[in-house]
Amino acid sequence: MTAPTGRPGIDVPDPRGRTGLDRQGRDLAGNARVRVVDVEVLACDWSVLRRTTFDYRHGDGHWSRERRETYDRGDGATILLYDPDRRTVLLTRQFRLPAYVNGHPDGMLLETAAGLLDGDDPREAVRREAVEETGRTVHEVEHVLDAFMSPGSVTERLSFFAAPYDGSAPGAESAGVAAEGEDITVVELPFTEALALIRTGGIADAKTIMLLQWAALDGPFALSSR
Repeated sequence: MTAPTGRPGIDVPDPRGRTGLDRQGRDLAGNARVRVVDVEVLACDWSVLRRTTFDYRHGDGHWSRERRETYDRGDGATILLYDPDRRTVLLTRQFRLPAYVNGHPDGMLLETAAGLLDGDDPREAVRREAVEETGRTVHEVEHVLDAFMSPGSVTERLSFFAAPYDGSAPGAESAGVAAEGEDITVVELPFTEALALIRTGGIADAKTIMLLQWAALDGPFALSSR
């Protein structure tokens, strides 16, 4: 069989069946100081790496031509599971290659459960991820905030949620979707210990730090709720 000719993700489907990936971002019109000139797809497999050329009008009025790369992996959601009575939180531990490459001792990060939306509503996606990564089913979830985690280069917008879990019920010690290469250890910690791990570097994941500090300032473990 002859392989299709063309550019994957543009003229012919990429490994995920997508085409026209070079059209995203060309029609942006919300900022009069930005004029998009060109969008190129540098790579597309699971995620998409684009290079965008644009003209930008600076504060003093002059225009300059800029070029930036953006990494598009889709949007995601994360959730802090907590037991208000036992004052514990439920986290995960899994291997993260980028952290390992960039100096983390073993790449094994403590994190809140999280994942990509994959076309789902953020609330539905975060319920799915809670089950897949911790073995816990949650129903009513509280929306905490939305944030761009690395806006200088990554397009992802992450939705943050929180929900109580029943710590007295039996739970899984390991979880994850084996078909996706996930090998996740479920870790229950006293909330005060989790906060201490932020200070010592034992928790170095941004979304987890943000949710734990929210829990301490405005959430279930805030001073006003004690």
